[in-house]
Amino acid sequence: MRPPSARFLMVSAGMGAGHDAVAAELARRLEGLGQEAGRVDVLGLLPDGIGAGLRAFYRTAVRRAPVVYEGIYRVFFRPGRGPRPGSAPLAALAEDRLLALVERERPDVVVPVFHLAAQLTGRLRARGALRVPSVVVVTDFAVHRQWLHPGNDLHLCVTPEAAGTVRRALGRPSVATGPVVAERFLAPAPGAARWRRRFGAYAPGRPPVLVSVGAWGAGTRVADTARLLSGAGHLPVVLCGRDERLRDRLSRLPEVVALGWERDLPGLLAAVRAVVDNAAGQTALEALAAGVPVVGYRPIPGHGREGVRRMAALGLSDHARDAWELLRLLDVLTEPSAPRERRIAAGRRLFAADAAARLTEAVARTAAPGGAR
Repeated sequence: MRPPSARFLMVSAGMGAGHDAVAAELARRLEGLGQEAGRVDVLGLLPDGIGAGLRAFYRTAVRRAPVVYEGIYRVFFRPGRGPRPGSAPLAALAEDRLLALVERERPDVVVPVFHLAAQLTGRLRARGALRVPSVVVVTDFAVHRQWLHPGNDLHLCVTPEAAGTVRRALGRPSVATGPVVAERFLAPAPGAARWRRRFGAYAPGRPPVLVSVGAWGAGTRVADTARLLSGAGHLPVVLCGRDERLRDRLSRLPEVVALGWERDLPGLLAAVRAVVDNAAGQTALEALAAGVPVVGYRPIPGHGREGVRRMAALGLSDHARDAWELLRLLDVLTEPSAPRERRIAAGRRLFAADAAARLTEAVARTAAPGGAR
């Protein structure tokens, strides 16, 4: 039986591509359930120029000054004793525009999929200014404190461990619904055969290994990693995102395939034997959905490093702490083996529930007699 129609407002952020991908997939699933879904970028709700400046600073820090970003993460995101600075002053700047948007759009539920958005809705719910529930979709394996605000009604998390972290910190409802990735990553990929032919023609006999550095090309010594893999007999396939300078530089290396922003990512993932990842972000989740082992290596600072470690601790991936460990792991994971099958099975078990279905349930509970509104 199809649930009653409701309207959802996703509050995302154009920080890389992962959060927007989650918001888009949630909207697609909700619309498939007969619901309405809208999206807004929380950075666009900030006063003019602030959102763009914040994005530019974050992009520069992660790509060019990782020590700076690590310091910011330690101060603003990790827990600690005594009062700790947070993003509440920044979130406060977006309150008026979000409330005006809610007044116009009349959503039944607001759905933050970025930590600043979660702070924004939590503040508004706590003082009664936002009168509809806010359900936070936590996209990180390691839940840092900027995701946490007691004003939000419900948190949907990637893993049961993450859901437990939220419950212990806030005493608020939190459930594990698994990652939100497009369904095409969970199905057979028609483009895989084309990629296999390409790789086989380019480097016969070499197992292709995808190196992912995110939408912005944020990575440390990416060329060195590509050379390492090539020297060990693999075919490094580097996904450079929108960093054309990185792609141009890597394209000059022999026996390296450098790709830009790739639309057929399901086909590409189905054709490689493993993924070397540095952020535990959306590409890593898509690889798990596609049944491809993931190895974390040279993670970006802050949330990337903590996410890579957490994924490995949960048995979902491996974390290579040096070049020799990376090659040792890839020797096992790129060939038929029990460790490879264990990693694939563990990754696929994450995708057992549907965040969109839990969102519609939240609306139904709200609409029931005595439900919170």
